[in-house]
Amino acid sequence: MVASLSRLDRLPDDALLAALGIGEPEAAAVFVRRFQRKVYGLAFLITNDRGLAEDAAQQAFERAWRHAASFDGRRGSVATWLLTITRNVSIDLVRVRRGVPFDPADLIMLLPPTADRDPERAAIDADLLGQLRPALDALPEGQRRAVLLATLAGRTSTEIAEIEGVPIPTAKTRLRTGLAKLQEALRREVAE
Repeated sequence: MVASLSRLDRLPDDALLAALGIGEPEAAAVFVRRFQRKVYGLAFLITNDRGLAEDAAQQAFERAWRHAASFDGRRGSVATWLLTITRNVSIDLVRVRRGVPFDPADLIMLLPPTADRDPERAAIDADLLGQLRPALDALPEGQRRAVLLATLAGRTSTEIAEIEGVPIPTAKTRLRTGLAKLQEALRREVAE
């Protein structure tokens, strides 16, 4: 077996993939060993989660094995083909894992009760929340969701972008604009 592994180790990528496709038992081990770092690295880069990256890498190798016969060397290298599979699997897994958007009004209801036993402080907080509610309701939905996700759920703009399914710059703009509008609404409230 050691002799056959060293023979397979010397095969070019496309020949190794062909051996994998015809069911050469040792070819799978050599193929995985040859590409595992690149596949896992890309999967981790996309998923940002070790467990999910391992799942993505395993699924990518399984797909490569099942679809080895469909590889066309004229369209690119084996590495490019395998990394494209890895990218697609990783994105699919992230989409499945992505949180479901929820109504911002539900977030307000989830505000924890104040730990402060001082009735005066609780009244001030309730008054402030009462002032914020109309201002929050006046925000466009995307801005309101971004503000609530950042302030109440502690999400970063990158996480908000992922949850909302928008580009990161869009999430940042929604958050910044929403906070600026809230700040202006509170200034007007205090001035009156």
